[in-house]
Amino acid sequence: MSKIRIVNFGPIKTGYTGKGGWLNINKVTVFIGNQGSGKSTVAKVISTMTWFEKALVRGDFATKEFNTKIFKSHFTYQNIGGYFKSETELEYEGNAYHIWYREGEVSIRKIEDKAYAFPKIMYVPSERNFVSSVRNVNKLKGLPSTLYTFSDEFLNAALDIRGQLELPINQARFEFQQLNSTSYIVGEDYRIFLSEASSGFQSIVPLYIVSKYLAGLLHREKNLANKQNSIEEERKLRKRVQELLTNPDISDDVRQALVSSLSTPDDYEAFVNIVEEPEQNLFPTSQHQILNALLELNNDSPNNSLVLTTHSPYIINYLTIAVEAGELLLNYSGDTARMKLNKIVPVAAAIKTQELCIYQLDEIEGGISDLPMPEGVPSDNNYLNLSLVEGNRIFDALLELQQELK
Repeated sequence: MSKIRIVNFGPIKTGYTGKGGWLNINKVTVFIGNQGSGKSTVAKVISTMTWFEKALVRGDFATKEFNTKIFKSHFTYQNIGGYFKSETELEYEGNAYHIWYREGEVSIRKIEDKAYAFPKIMYVPSERNFVSSVRNVNKLKGLPSTLYTFSDEFLNAALDIRGQLELPINQARFEFQQLNSTSYIVGEDYRIFLSEASSGFQSIVPLYIVSKYLAGLLHREKNLANKQNSIEEERKLRKRVQELLTNPDISDDVRQALVSSLSTPDDYEAFVNIVEEPEQNLFPTSQHQILNALLELNNDSPNNSLVLTTHSPYIINYLTIAVEAGELLLNYSGDTARMKLNKIVPVAAAIKTQELCIYQLDEIEGGISDLPMPEGVPSDNNYLNLSLVEGNRIFDALLELQQELK
């Protein structure tokens, strides 16, 4: 399990107050909080630090050449390059490297005694609807850099589909016509362009097919005998990557894209799926279905991890259901029990209590705290449910006023 510590970075001020300030990046990690509280900031720091570890393992840059300029430039790719302060501290400990930034300097230390699963890392931005509504996202300028990367993976995923792919909502299917690069939503009695579909479909389709495609890469047959690049070619490639990283005339966005495109294909052993607002534009039952789909893909490999940011109390409620299902599986593992459970909750989407971390972010204090999990399940006493309680309180006040005015 990796862990991260964040202090005085963007909206995050005091950071996490427990366990020495370390946030565990668990099998399933969830961040909730108000707008501007730093949910996406933490998710982007996790994405960037996880990528740094991967790049160091892969040899994209040597340890001695990993300097502060390179470190900061990759945060710009996530549009958080301006979040650094003089008191900023960022610390990450994975299974291969310990990375620490403080007082304007970055240091790294190789960890020798832990097994490292080489990951495919995907940041799914909240702007993903663009991919559904605009055919050639990469031809547009000024969009978030993560959206261009996500758009490329969306096309890769669509090209990989043969025929139609069943979606987790509305008994609908996704179809991609390679001849004209056109996406469709297909139902029992309709077939429409994805660009003309509802906002819910435009949100869920790219999220689901990219997640499914990347999770599936772990199970593709690896042919080590037909390695594409010779040792000499790989040496030249690494040298070219180094030149790009240190060239001051290349913008950060272009540098990031070039490095990604030049990096050689690797045999992935883990899928790190970082998703902003999976509930986006979705009815509660559809939120449950996409969450189950993401949990199933995450459970597909023991090395996978899922990071979510959310504003939805339903997502927390449905995670509670997944945890309860996981506890039932631990206590009643027979075929009959599994079959009965599967009629209520997909067994493949069940999670264990110890696999889930939920953190609450406070936009006023800039702090991060644990969401209480009494008896192993997320507490109703959380920021999202408190908003519902406040709505009920206001309504009660209106009823009292109505009685008073009578």
